[in-house]
Amino acid sequence: MWKVAMSEEVGKALQSVVERVNQAAARRPKTLPAVPPRLVAVSKTKPPEMVLEAYRQGQRNFGENYVNELVDKASDPLILEACPEIKWHFIGHLQKNNVNKLLGVPNLFLVETVDSVKLADKVNSSWQRLRGASTQRLKVMVQINTSGEQSKHGLPPEETVNTVKHIVSQCTALHFSGLMTIGHYGYDLSLGPNPDFQMLLSRRQEVCDSLKLPLDEVELSMGMSTDFEHAIEVGATNVRVGSIIFGNREYPNSAANTPTPSPEKTSKVVSEEAAKKMQHLTVSEH
Repeated sequence: MWKVAMSEEVGKALQSVVERVNQAAARRPKTLPAVPPRLVAVSKTKPPEMVLEAYRQGQRNFGENYVNELVDKASDPLILEACPEIKWHFIGHLQKNNVNKLLGVPNLFLVETVDSVKLADKVNSSWQRLRGASTQRLKVMVQINTSGEQSKHGLPPEETVNTVKHIVSQCTALHFSGLMTIGHYGYDLSLGPNPDFQMLLSRRQEVCDSLKLPLDEVELSMGMSTDFEHAIEVGATNVRVGSIIFGNREYPNSAANTPTPSPEKTSKVVSEEAAKKMQHLTVSEH
């Protein structure tokens, strides 16, 4: 149930994350492109009121994992009326039969999970049809399965260059914005830089070398609540943070009596854990 107290907690938690994003950006090696990191507040399973509160605090970019939930939330009268500058990111697995529904979302800003040439072609043709006389291109990222896990979606890394080349040359209604990965969950940073993030960095370099694109024009979407600071330090330009802003997610089949930690408390716990791991980590400038 939405409570006034939760409004204050969302505001404090968001402010804390924004500060941590800025601090992590300040620690980046000067050899990396000086692109200010974008914070995407992941609001899946959360009510429109929480999105509105974060918006009131200055947050503009929000992410959703499920097409139907994004359609419902983005079309909510409260959001449409009070959040005219909102920018929606789709960050979940996209099936071709849901493309038209997704592309009809008001204020859709970026589709981060294009993971095949066939899906790129479908999104391209659908956007051409939906935009009508408009020449506005839809921003997309290519999702890479850097960890090789069967449970994760995304392109095999070796297919990155050819897929991006196809989008740039054949999908005229799309604007290639960058690369995205999820990677292993719970990687121990005391072991060194996250190999999934390093993989995405190297694939971006290959794409830029092959297509003659400037590094600072190809974004990297990587890093979530537990590792977004490290992701920014090694080059992320887009981080997807949910639970430490909005609190743990509530799913319909979860136990009704299970208490949900507040966003502020969740943020503090994750921050302390991350700080311990970061003490062991030296960021490479290479």
